[in-house]
Amino acid sequence: MGRPRTPLLDRERITTTALQLVDEHGDFSVPQIAKRLGAQTGSVYHHVDGRDGIVELLRERVASAIDPGTLDVTPWDAALEAWAHSYLAAFAAHPRTIPLLMASPVRAPRVLEQYERAVTLLVDAGFALVDVMPLISALENLVLGSALDLAAPATMWVVTESTPTPRLAEALAAAGEGRANEAFEVGLKALMNHARALRPAG
Repeated sequence: MGRPRTPLLDRERITTTALQLVDEHGDFSVPQIAKRLGAQTGSVYHHVDGRDGIVELLRERVASAIDPGTLDVTPWDAALEAWAHSYLAAFAAHPRTIPLLMASPVRAPRVLEQYERAVTLLVDAGFALVDVMPLISALENLVLGSALDLAAPATMWVVTESTPTPRLAEALAAAGEGRANEAFEVGLKALMNHARALRPAG
């Protein structure tokens, strides 16, 4: 039999399959990827640098949905807010990747390039170098935590008669269905106000 016209394995197909598995189950294994693609497990390793390599491919795939053009917006604070919103949308689409990606250092070149641009944005805006990474890390923590919150069950607090919590019940009713989005905006506003206070005047 001749070779199939479309190869069973390449990095794109491996990444897509791994992402499907993570979206469905919260994790993946190389044998699972091979099985879905109708290939041998050993063949997968010919295209990727093991499990860690696949994790970095996943990082690049999810982060590719973050619009890098947001970092060209002016002024700097509008750019940072736009980047945060785009970052949130990218990870809210695949929240189950977050625990997986947070467990390993960032190595993916295209992701590092976005961080480079974010650092450059803040440095060019006049921030002291010592303040740059804490700000970016705080923004990342806010975004990723909010992406998980958006994916959580709509009712995270179950009010019962056995544990009377009338004020909590009133607050939950007042918050409504948009609580997670509103919480993100509250956190982002606080972060941006802190960043503006850090930035030297002028």
